[in-house]
Amino acid sequence: MEPSLIYEIIGYIASVLIAVSLMMTSILRLRVINLIGAVFFTVYGLLVRAYPVAAVNFFIVLVDLYFLYEIIRTKEYFTLLEVRPDSAYLLRFLDFYQKEIQRFLPGFSYQPGQAGLVFFVLRNMVPAGVFIGRVEPDGRLFVALDFVIPGYRDFKVGDYVYRQHAGLFRRHGVRRIYSRPGSPRHETYLRRMGFQPDGAAQGERTYYLDLPAAEVSAA
Repeated sequence: MEPSLIYEIIGYIASVLIAVSLMMTSILRLRVINLIGAVFFTVYGLLVRAYPVAAVNFFIVLVDLYFLYEIIRTKEYFTLLEVRPDSAYLLRFLDFYQKEIQRFLPGFSYQPGQAGLVFFVLRNMVPAGVFIGRVEPDGRLFVALDFVIPGYRDFKVGDYVYRQHAGLFRRHGVRRIYSRPGSPRHETYLRRMGFQPDGAAQGERTYYLDLPAAEVSAA
């Protein structure tokens, strides 16, 4: 393969990576992919002797590394804020993000009278996500909505809710959580959080998550 063709391929890869990074809703993913793209562009600039291109992209590499370091070293503060099912702020929040919610859970329609457990997930005091569910007397919780706003979809919110703060569900008598898969992207999220397909479910596919044994035994 001719060296010129190899250089051209490197340039194309760099361009694609930079373009893809700009479509990321997660700041962490944006920085990582942008960093890789800038590295490719730096190499490309050196190979074709376009030194201004190499210099600018090397500077971008340093900038991305700095911000990635800041993201990793910064300790984030998470907390849960329970609200009433008919909270005015909740209703405005759902209305504002209606189109985004439909992307992940098509057909979602909120009925305050059918919700028993509603809380916001605050990330550095920013309402990064909202959870709406219905708790049955037998300890089953059916998730109506588990939604995270753009910019915070790095699984940290879900990890905090289902793994680090499962005690909230325990206090409401929950032993098993059920959720419909929604879109393929939301289904991937559920699997990442530890949900399993419910083979016994009839009709629409359903996923379930059993709370950790330690959490249940402590109830």
